[in-house]
Amino acid sequence: MRFWKEKRLLLGISGGIAACKTPELIRLCREAGATVTVVVTEAALQFVTRTTLEALSGGPVHGDLFAPGGSMEHIHLGRETELVILAPATADLLARMAAGIGNDLLTTLLLAHQGPVLAAPAMNCRMWRHPATRRNVALLQGDGLHLVGPETGTLACGEEGEGRMAEPPAILEAGRRLLTPQILAGKHLLMTVGPTREALDPVRYLTNHSSGKMGMAIAAAALRAGARVSLVHGPTASSPPSGATAIPVTSAREMAAATLGLWPDCDAAILTAAVADYRPATSQAQKMKKDGSGAALTLELVENPDILATLSARRAAPPPPGSTPLPASPLLVGFAAETGSALDHGREKLRRKGCDLLVVNDVAEAGSGFGEETNRVSLLWRNGREEHWPLLTKAEVGERLVAQVAAALATTGAK
Repeated sequence: MRFWKEKRLLLGISGGIAACKTPELIRLCREAGATVTVVVTEAALQFVTRTTLEALSGGPVHGDLFAPGGSMEHIHLGRETELVILAPATADLLARMAAGIGNDLLTTLLLAHQGPVLAAPAMNCRMWRHPATRRNVALLQGDGLHLVGPETGTLACGEEGEGRMAEPPAILEAGRRLLTPQILAGKHLLMTVGPTREALDPVRYLTNHSSGKMGMAIAAAALRAGARVSLVHGPTASSPPSGATAIPVTSAREMAAATLGLWPDCDAAILTAAVADYRPATSQAQKMKKDGSGAALTLELVENPDILATLSARRAAPPPPGSTPLPASPLLVGFAAETGSALDHGREKLRRKGCDLLVVNDVAEAGSGFGEETNRVSLLWRNGREEHWPLLTKAEVGERLVAQVAAALATTGAK
């Protein structure tokens, strides 16, 4: 979370029951390295105490527009922050913002602040759907306000519907996206993530140890950089990041079909999935039973489609007669998880597959295996350039790789 180190955030809290979540948001921001200044409305202190907010933020809580010596506080506080987060943003606060009213410290500060503002709405579902609230939100978004949530679920009143404030980790992630340079804005990234499963029978399957963590970290970094991300993922415990278009699949053939269908519309494809090379020639309709004889079981395996090689071949093939050629070929990035002589295997695979960039790692190396939080990778480019990165967190690898992809797209002029 080095991104947040020394970042200055201002948290505006208005008077809703969701204010009880703000201590957790402050804790997450501080743990990530950010400085947090808290500004409250008078009603907010009916739901969370000043003592709690001061203890967690490590500073005074601001709220009085006419506090002694604070006549210009609304100017100074707005100027000294890189991002304002409004959590919760009640219907009342949104209405006052839309009308340009500055009748307390928080709304006056918002009129003076010139940087990004992120609002996390929270209210009853009927209030959220009310035409006045919808008009206010549309007007504010037109003025540049950014929203995270609201989410759908059980509300404080017991009703079910849209109006729950986004959870603190989602708010922090949305803030990070706002402050990240949009080097992939307008670009569409296609990604494959996780393992595939090849059924033996209704109970058993062949698979591998891929956790999907590396692919999900790259997807998160791409979303922060402004990309539209289509995420074709196999069965994995790692959840797709918010904002990605997730396409769940199970087998290699399903992954191939989904990927090939999305390929013509993307600017770059990053294939991190650990796709099974083989599948059973036949999948039994009923669970296979052992007969107690002790005899060995022989399985006949057949090759699965090679997604990376197929995309590379399609890119190299001339367009069909009468079709409109693409303005530029999508950038193609493959991954190779190897064991032993990883670079030699990677160089041979790069030549054979025909992709632009191959990211290689040795999964037998400590800290670089499946399920780890870290990875050590080497980048092998088609033009012969190589980069060998140190052991990094998978989030850091994702950020670095996204920067490389953005630079390559800028150079090649991909569509």
